[in-house]
Amino acid sequence: MGVRDDLILGIEELGIKVPTAIQREAIPFLLAEGKDFIAQAQTGTGKTAAFGVPLLMRVDPKFRGIQALVVAPTRELAKQIGKQLFRFTKYAQEKIFVEVLTGGDHFDRQAAALQRPTQVVVATPGRLLDLLDRRVLSLASVKLLVLDEADEMLTLGFRKELAEICAITQGREATWLFSATIPDGVRKLISDYMSPQAHTVRIDQAHVVNRDIAHRFVVCRDKEKTDRVADFLKHQGDEKGVIFCRTKAGATALSAELAERGFPVDVLQGDLMQLERDKVLRSFKKGRFQFLIATDVAARGIDVEGLAFVLHHQLPDQIDYYTHRSGRTGRAGRKGVSVAFIGHEEKPDITKLAKDLGLNFVEMR
Repeated sequence: MGVRDDLILGIEELGIKVPTAIQREAIPFLLAEGKDFIAQAQTGTGKTAAFGVPLLMRVDPKFRGIQALVVAPTRELAKQIGKQLFRFTKYAQEKIFVEVLTGGDHFDRQAAALQRPTQVVVATPGRLLDLLDRRVLSLASVKLLVLDEADEMLTLGFRKELAEICAITQGREATWLFSATIPDGVRKLISDYMSPQAHTVRIDQAHVVNRDIAHRFVVCRDKEKTDRVADFLKHQGDEKGVIFCRTKAGATALSAELAERGFPVDVLQGDLMQLERDKVLRSFKKGRFQFLIATDVAARGIDVEGLAFVLHHQLPDQIDYYTHRSGRTGRAGRKGVSVAFIGHEEKPDITKLAKDLGLNFVEMR
């Protein structure tokens, strides 16, 4: 597809051997044309490489200024993107410097880091504008703007910030927008700040979910769920996994119940301060506890190697959340399992998921 050999070395070391559907659609166009680009694709489709590889190839390592800006909705996702870009360039012939700017991190440390040569910035909208207001960085040389998970940014209330960022970078050569859905707010963003001739691709949902993941479901009454989850966890040996709940209260309550039964668990939910969230994720990655309980928004951008399973204590409200949850397991060629605990009345929801995503669900007794 025209990707440089030195980048391919870094990509293959991450276990990425065959391009996903969005990578096959995006990379050749973005390398050859590089113009405005709109991709409707769910989380878990390989979007970071789809925009990250062409972005790295379009940056001039000899120029010290910020040439590419990636804006993401959450701190976790921004940090994950930054880490992936760094890994892609492990064997790069010329060093490309990537800086991640998010709230919750030390402001002065970020300001100091920006004094070094920085070709690529990955940022959340609020922290980026804070740094701009304090005049510690300039976006005057940005030629490429990437908006990742644009619908999620609007859901989180960043409409005004995105408009401001688009206005500040109006000298850019191209905007690449990635979004799971294209609601009216995203359509307005596209019409206001992108070319009417923007190249558009849509990856349908049946091509989204990783085929290395086995999908299961358990039918039980609400009051039996914790017992059934506990029974599943007892049989996991040393394997790590994530348990998803729909609400903060539900995640906190389940964490307390499982901890009381002696399971090594902790919880990641939206009320935690950023330092606390970082601490929980670090502890999980280091194996200080085995099972992480999380809400959907808090878990955006979770990237933990070697997760054997994902459990859905409740099914999510949106189909793309199921894709995002399940995509935490079955990575880098490993097998994974995704298990939903549902009530009898939710069986039609499983049937719909199977049809919409092209999956085969097997009931566990």
